Amino acid sequence: MRVDISFLPALAAAFLLTFARVGTMVMLLPGIGEMNLPARVRLAMALVLTAILLPAHQAAYTVDLKALGPVLLVLFQELLVGAVLGLTARMAISALQVAGFVVAQQLGLGFVTAVDPTQNQQGVLVGNFLSVLGITLIFATDLHHLVIAAINDSYTIFAPGEVPLIGDTAQHVTRVVATSFKIGIQLSAPFLAFGLLFNLGLGILSRLMPQMQVFFIGLPLSILLGLLLLLLVVGTMMGTFTGYLEGVLGELAPHS
Repeated sequence: MRVDISFLPALAAAFLLTFARVGTMVMLLPGIGEMNLPARVRLAMALVLTAILLPAHQAAYTVDLKALGPVLLVLFQELLVGAVLGLTARMAISALQVAGFVVAQQLGLGFVTAVDPTQNQQGVLVGNFLSVLGITLIFATDLHHLVIAAINDSYTIFAPGEVPLIGDTAQHVTRVVATSFKIGIQLSAPFLAFGLLFNLGLGILSRLMPQMQVFFIGLPLSILLGLLLLLLVVGTMMGTFTGYLEGVLGELAPHS
């Protein structure tokens, strides 16, 4: 009995190229691609997703294996596509860090920092809380299914072997960054109004009672009232954020 294994080189090349796209995206995704998550878990997720997507898109990889140059070129293109997809989700969730920074400044907690598990760097405490809450809501509301759909639909938007248009890619990244900053400011709008009115009241009080130590009274009161305001509006804030993130991921998965 003779077994034909001539298909194995083409299959292995298609698997590695698919893994380059999927693995790069998984590495950059918020929540999944964090350094505190074991590398074996991230690798297992990337391999499982690659094995699921490969049968549907294996025919798209038509690479001449007799020459190294074309293979390396397609590999670079796949890494670039995966980076664009992963960075889009990463930049979208940075809206919560922008909102958290503004909120912390208005509450008087801008000096309180801790390690942000989603960024692996120091961040304000309120921003860290909102980021972790946002990632939790992504999995609670099944938005991570859109991420998987985005990987699948990316083969329609970015076909293997085609270089992504640099102009369109740069415009997409710029739009996501600008929208993320705008959403972050919109989420923190109640606290901007609170900070303006509260500081205006303290200024009037200091002019009416110059002998009063306004700072020692105002800071604890600002933190207390700000935390109460955060308790009241955090549901609306996160609802707005999940709607925005669903729109961003929906653009990457138009067929879902």
